[in-house]
Amino acid sequence: MVNTVSSKKKPHTNGDAPSHRNGKSKWSFLFSLTDLKSIKQNKEGMGWSYLVFCLKDDVVLPALHFHQGDSKLLIDCLEKYVVLCESPQDKRTLLVNCQNKSLSQSFENLLDEPAYGLIQKIKKDPYTATMVGFSKVTNYIFDSLRGSDPSTHQRPPSEMADFLSDAIPGLKINQQEEPGFEVITRIDLGERPVVQRREPVSLEEWTKNIDSEGRILNVDNMKQMIFRGGLSHALRKQAWKFLLGYFPWDSTKEERTQLQKQKTDEYFRMKLQWKSVSEEQEKRNSRLRDYRSLIEKDVNRTDRTNKFYEGQDNPGLILLHDILMTYCMYDFDLGYVQGMSDLLSPLLYVMENEVDAFWCFASYMDQMHQNFEEQMQGMKTQLIQLSTLLRLLDSGFCSYLESQDSGYLYFCFRWLLIRFKREFSFLDILRLWEVMWTELPCKNFHLLLCCAILESEKQQIMEKHYGFNEILKHINELSMKIDVEDVLCKAEAISLQMVKCKELPQAVCEILGLQDSQVTTPDSDTCEDENVGMTGCPTSTFQSDSLPVLATSGARDDSPTQIAMSPNVSRLTPA
Repeated sequence: MVNTVSSKKKPHTNGDAPSHRNGKSKWSFLFSLTDLKSIKQNKEGMGWSYLVFCLKDDVVLPALHFHQGDSKLLIDCLEKYVVLCESPQDKRTLLVNCQNKSLSQSFENLLDEPAYGLIQKIKKDPYTATMVGFSKVTNYIFDSLRGSDPSTHQRPPSEMADFLSDAIPGLKINQQEEPGFEVITRIDLGERPVVQRREPVSLEEWTKNIDSEGRILNVDNMKQMIFRGGLSHALRKQAWKFLLGYFPWDSTKEERTQLQKQKTDEYFRMKLQWKSVSEEQEKRNSRLRDYRSLIEKDVNRTDRTNKFYEGQDNPGLILLHDILMTYCMYDFDLGYVQGMSDLLSPLLYVMENEVDAFWCFASYMDQMHQNFEEQMQGMKTQLIQLSTLLRLLDSGFCSYLESQDSGYLYFCFRWLLIRFKREFSFLDILRLWEVMWTELPCKNFHLLLCCAILESEKQQIMEKHYGFNEILKHINELSMKIDVEDVLCKAEAISLQMVKCKELPQAVCEILGLQDSQVTTPDSDTCEDENVGMTGCPTSTFQSDSLPVLATSGARDDSPTQIAMSPNVSRLTPA
């Protein structure tokens, strides 16, 4: 019951009819919160505060003016009984999603430990929540939401999906709200080419491509070789420094020696900075203290996928700790965020050198920086881009995921955050990363890897009618079961298929780094037989006269090693 005071003469009524009993004002009105659709607020800074209630039958009640104070107290009170969220179209409008009694009780139970503590962990640290297994987290939240009320045991997954989207700040995806959103209709992408992979680049092949002064010859061809087969392990220590940008591709051996000396001095100066901080000084530097605490917790965590996490006395643990602390000096604004140790450990394993591992890690973090920023804008962007690509490839699968409240693709969060580090075996991740570092065959190739994995799992997810929780559980359990060579073949084939398409949507062109003028779109007047090109992408097939290749199935083929694809694809142009 709300009493209002108005100088207007004309009365206003709604479906419930105003009550005049007990001396109440004729402007009083009564409605059930279950009938409330939205609340409109005044524009900030414009006169006194007011609220306008709109009911589900589109009845708009008189404005409630707050002549003294503002409306915040009433809004806070209402939020005890209904869920209010800001309208994407109008920030002044709060949309209402009513809770029934059992749901209200469930959220009250949620504030009790240990469930509330878990939710706070998701909000504050989605990395840790996803690392321990998204399926366990969601099961636990479901149990919390159900409470003891039997009527809530069949709670719709949509409530859990909405809650999860709110729990990870900045990651709610609604493409319709994104500027420049483009509706992608069903497009015939044409036949997908067959792609084969070759053996890893050998030390002998690498040496043959180096001149007398130590420069790498034919860099583009070398990158294609690495993309198609990866590197032999004996070569990784050298080649990774080039792939990550620590060494310039056109540098001589002498120039690299001088660079290493310079970088060694710079590294140990930064290391000395935090090493020389006394305990008393650290007590007064909360950020440095927090960084150290997080690093020690992370590197001491048992993790079978990291070669150095084998015990407290392992020297690798000490090096991980020292490199991560030094990185905090190098980029103090970002500092340390959980998950960075996952990116560092393979680098230290391959480099076997503290200084080289640090500078390779710093270069890798230049690529991954946005994933670890507080607002997670990089993660949000990647999830939106992944959704765009997946919808183009298989709109039916996307629609199914949306019907199960999984359209946000949160189950891919961990894949993107640490570049599949927890999804493949340690040796497989070395192969996957070096292939991605070539930046071939297109921009954002890692998103096509996600598409390839999801495409492989589509049949099981849809045929078994997996719901929200089952999808999360299934994707989480793929860890260490994915064939890296098969996924690389499928992802490359998808990229070639998209590049051949003459009607590729503009949004997809931008994600893959295609030049606008080189792609014929439905709105374009360009002649159909013009070439479709890709900026910075390989435009020729790799040939080898002696090495066997891997076919899409993963089986080894010792037949002639020309890469099998349509002859019309050799230049990535339309037939």
